[in-house]
Amino acid sequence: MHTGLTVGAFSRVTHLSIKTLRHYHDVGLLAPADVDPGTGYRYYSLEQVPTAQVIVRLRDLDMPVADVKAVLAAEDVSTRNELIAAHLARLEDRLAQAQSAVESLRELLSRPAYGSTIEYRTVREQPAIGIREVVERQDVVSWWQGALGELHGFTTARGLHRTGPIGGLFASELLQDERGEALVFVPVDGDVRPVGRIDAVVVPGAELAVAVHRGPLQTIDLTYGDLGTHAARHEIGVDGPLREFYLRSPLDVASEHDWVTEVGWPIFRSNG
Repeated sequence: MHTGLTVGAFSRVTHLSIKTLRHYHDVGLLAPADVDPGTGYRYYSLEQVPTAQVIVRLRDLDMPVADVKAVLAAEDVSTRNELIAAHLARLEDRLAQAQSAVESLRELLSRPAYGSTIEYRTVREQPAIGIREVVERQDVVSWWQGALGELHGFTTARGLHRTGPIGGLFASELLQDERGEALVFVPVDGDVRPVGRIDAVVVPGAELAVAVHRGPLQTIDLTYGDLGTHAARHEIGVDGPLREFYLRSPLDVASEHDWVTEVGWPIFRSNG
């Protein structure tokens, strides 16, 4: 005679459906205390109720079954807490990404119909120091931040005189093929010997349509969209790297919402 709870009774106690309990048994997450060899009926013990309640909460937090099994199998409280803390950290990262996406969507919906204010500008060739590398699109922001810091430290340590804002050049392939050449540069006076990734470069001149982007780089695609639309509508766009000038960057302000970036789209001007 079986003294445990039937699967139906255990379902009512734990608020786990019979289908879910059978699935958890099949994947080795919560096996019944006993299975009748003749009928195949499953029976659970009252001692398994707390375990089921833990599983419910971990699964409500989207913890994968394999990770839940690891938590339940942990030999000590410290190991169990580390596993849970690691999952919570991943959830917080996802939450931050979702919040950023929500803010970006709100900004898009609240933007004025006319978009960015666009001006035309001629930029001259500039001697500079820079870091140039072929990067993956998914890595470009972290690479950009590292290059900014490295160039800032170099110019400060060498006492170099900046002749213009820090800027960046980004090949079209970076967007089109998700991999391409990027250059972050600081215009400076005088000759500079290469050190590590830092080299002397000449930033080419260009004719640009320019718009100002304010805030984090997650929404800079909106400014690029305004510029690209303008260039296509007026049939003035030409091939060439996209250009950015960092008027207020992580080097200047703590909050990314205070960043100010000028975005330049290469164009053809007959009366430059």
